[in-house]
Amino acid sequence: MPEYMIGTRRYPTKKAREEAVRDILRRYRAHTVVENEEDDLLLRDLLNMHPDAEEKIGPGVDYFRVIKTPRGNHNGPEAVHINGHREPFSYMKCLQPPSHAQRVRAAMRTEIEAQVNSYFESRRAAGTLVSDESGAALDPADTHVSYFRGPRFHDLATQFIADVGGWEAVELTSETERGLALFTDRQLGSKWQAHHQEHAVLGLLTSKENLRRPCV
Repeated sequence: MPEYMIGTRRYPTKKAREEAVRDILRRYRAHTVVENEEDDLLLRDLLNMHPDAEEKIGPGVDYFRVIKTPRGNHNGPEAVHINGHREPFSYMKCLQPPSHAQRVRAAMRTEIEAQVNSYFESRRAAGTLVSDESGAALDPADTHVSYFRGPRFHDLATQFIADVGGWEAVELTSETERGLALFTDRQLGSKWQAHHQEHAVLGLLTSKENLRRPCV
């Protein structure tokens, strides 16, 4: 039976997933800040699913507001960037089936998962589980590996894809039991892993620090 996702949240139907978002929009009056932490987390994961996520997220989202849609008939979400810029977005666009480019980006994260995990484990083994931004001690269960000190993951991926002929040039395997795919061409997969290993600058943040950073 298919499942529908927002981040790690699973829903039995498309309608149930849409209702989870609508429930948030109903709970707040127009032009008010989304203060509940779980509501905020869901909207962050939702925005990452937008086909233009990198543009909508910009330099990072500080918080969300509920606003009236342009026609004024319904409540809709708005991301407020850390620089104060306000960016409304369509939650229905976020819930559309992912484009091929989005699926390729997801596969690229899967391809380098071992590198990210290895970095975290090396920091833990060295006894340096502290935030590279604030110096705060990190709980291993509440630590995020971030690209905040160098090029964003999105920039690394876009550069690599441009060098190999564009998003459509990358073929993917069928999704695994975790809903993830890999590059069909394993030589290309190894090439991407080497590119990431050479150019990625990783660091550690607390979950709250990471939430304010661009996730794409």
